[in-house]
Amino acid sequence: MSILGTRVLRTEDPRFLTSGGVYTDDVVDERLAGACHVFFVRSPVAHARILGADVSAALSAPGVIAAFTGADLADLPAIRPGPMFNKQMTRPVLAAGKVRYVGEPVAVVVTEQAYQGEDAVELVDVDYDLLPAVIDLADAAAGDVVLYEDAGTNVAAVFGDPSALDGHLFDDCEVVVTRTILNQRVAPAPMETRAAAAAWGEDGRVTAWIPNQGAQGTRGGLARLLGLKPEQVHIITPDVGGAFGAKFGADPEHAVVAWVARQLGRPARWTETRYENLVAMTHGRAQQQTVTIGGRRDGTVLAYRLEVVQDAGAQVRIGAMLPFLTILMTSGPYQIPRAEAVAKSVVTTTTPIGAYRGAGRPEATAAIERAMDLFAAEIGMDPADVRRRNLLPPFTEPHRTKFGALYDTGDYAAALDKVLAAAGYDELRKEQAERRARGDTVALGIGVASYVEITGMGDGEEQPPQENATVEVHPDGTATILTGTSPHGQGHATAWAMLASEELGIPVDKITLKWGDTDLVPEGGGTGGSRSLQHGGSAVRQAAQELIEVARERAADELEASPADLRFDVGRSAFEVAGDPEASVPLASLAEEERLVVRTVFTAPGATFPFGSHVAVVEVDTETGKVVLRRMVTVDDAGFVLNPLLAEGQRHGGIAQGAAQAFVEEVVYDGDGNPLTASFADYPFLSATEVPSFELADMQTLTTYNPLGVKGIGEAGSIGATPAVQNAVIDALSHLGVRHIDMPASPQRVWQAIQAAREA
Repeated sequence: MSILGTRVLRTEDPRFLTSGGVYTDDVVDERLAGACHVFFVRSPVAHARILGADVSAALSAPGVIAAFTGADLADLPAIRPGPMFNKQMTRPVLAAGKVRYVGEPVAVVVTEQAYQGEDAVELVDVDYDLLPAVIDLADAAAGDVVLYEDAGTNVAAVFGDPSALDGHLFDDCEVVVTRTILNQRVAPAPMETRAAAAAWGEDGRVTAWIPNQGAQGTRGGLARLLGLKPEQVHIITPDVGGAFGAKFGADPEHAVVAWVARQLGRPARWTETRYENLVAMTHGRAQQQTVTIGGRRDGTVLAYRLEVVQDAGAQVRIGAMLPFLTILMTSGPYQIPRAEAVAKSVVTTTTPIGAYRGAGRPEATAAIERAMDLFAAEIGMDPADVRRRNLLPPFTEPHRTKFGALYDTGDYAAALDKVLAAAGYDELRKEQAERRARGDTVALGIGVASYVEITGMGDGEEQPPQENATVEVHPDGTATILTGTSPHGQGHATAWAMLASEELGIPVDKITLKWGDTDLVPEGGGTGGSRSLQHGGSAVRQAAQELIEVARERAADELEASPADLRFDVGRSAFEVAGDPEASVPLASLAEEERLVVRTVFTAPGATFPFGSHVAVVEVDTETGKVVLRRMVTVDDAGFVLNPLLAEGQRHGGIAQGAAQAFVEEVVYDGDGNPLTASFADYPFLSATEVPSFELADMQTLTTYNPLGVKGIGEAGSIGATPAVQNAVIDALSHLGVRHIDMPASPQRVWQAIQAAREA
């Protein structure tokens, strides 16, 4: 019986539940002996010229070793935007001359002990010449106040040509609906904040301990920030306490820690506070979207237009390119004859935007799913029926969309039908009608969302998706796997061991996974974009299979038989001569005289496209505006499920995160650019007490792009849940005349929408 597809308990958990994880702040290493502690002085204003910075008072404080300003780090390379962005929007590693958001680091104080830093940074006197803040996206696009004077504009990038939009796109439509909606800014808020430790060796190499999603990419990023070659940087990844996209690569603070260690000739450490994390770690989402949808009154959608303004924050980071992915997934799972999209990214005096669970794809789904509900409301048709009428038919051969996405396999209508049946959709609509007839003050809302997303992307045709893996069998019957992926909660140690065990016959608990050390694994794509199993897992399987063939040759010599006459008995983890089981040799014994190890690279032909449908059921108190999530029913089809326990964990986390965006989470700034959500007292997110037990229906549509038939599952929940919950809240109030409520659906916002509808 195959172990694949079974509910194998996580082998990682006993350590986390007993001795606990070893996070960056916990690392004990002789190379870090005598480490000093780095603290950042961060700007309290959103936009200003720096006229001067006086660190003398801080230098006289107890325990302070040194203090540095941006001028001291001027020898480090400037950070330049990528090729698709405005090249004049460069910035230094540490602010010099100007600050552009509250929380931007302008100086550092270094102390002997960790407890001495927080008081010392308060003694650094920075003289700011205040400039107007730029918070509103329209103001940013207008450019009356420019963040980067050399650029002459706040527009960092443009995607598509607005002048080429079809003025006749909706001419034959019986109904056209348009609305501008907000996909609000959110904070990743990982359990573990950012951190770093760095030590330089006598060979001139720096070893840095950084919580990250890919050691190899972090090495490249840190090398660029320090002006070094990648081989001069050694990255070690400790346990990572949450990432959600925001820990992919190296941040300027990481480079400053390494620079301080080199400057002072001793190791250095840094761990940010929760306040720093909420104001300075990259945020997510932050799109303003204008959707226009048109079609016939029978529910057929004929045309759709999406116009996006992306808030990039104060610096051009990965968030500025998210509209590229949003446009790629514009039409979602639907067959829309005419569709077009354009976008632009603008800089504002706010925290920079980075990748956040789904990174661009949830934004596309949120837009089309709100558009579908708006269209359904306008023509008076059930939103599920509108979706069913317009979903693409099932396909097993790749389907190319108008926006260049090549969907691998899909059966979107089946996913919708399955989730509606699991939710008891017709019964829910009946209950809703009965409540409305009674005039209940607590309204029932049912929200539907269908989605398709892209996972496991490569870097284009020149660099298709790939990952490496090394598998070694030891003489004692154990095995070691080296992977270029980087687990931080996904369960890779269990999943990768299952794959190797299936091929090698070695028990899961005798297989060790190693990752996150660039000296041990120099190459790798890390973990992001839901790529790990389809690339990293396939590489492990491929390496194990290739190892069996290497071992077969050795076994043939040992047994004095032809390799073709040997059969590998997985149950015994041994080779035996066909027809003579007594003539056998254990796999482990073949590693006694020479290492039995194989390294391989798996290459996929392209990205995969998981899909699904979600149904959210909410209750809304029409007197107070309070929303309660009662049920969440989902179908998330990610192909073959290797371990249902792990897959369900990913779905649970994504659903909770997506639902939280819909009615709880939002990063807020005042008109002067001051963050109003800089603590967990002001920035709420869902806990286990505020969500129901999720109802997960299963569906598996295999892909042909990898031998496992798997697609990504890490982001699916966060893509479908958000619009389903938002649609449910609005649906609950639709009989009162409410047509739209921007996220998050807070009690105040919901109550205001009810009052506005009543007045109208």
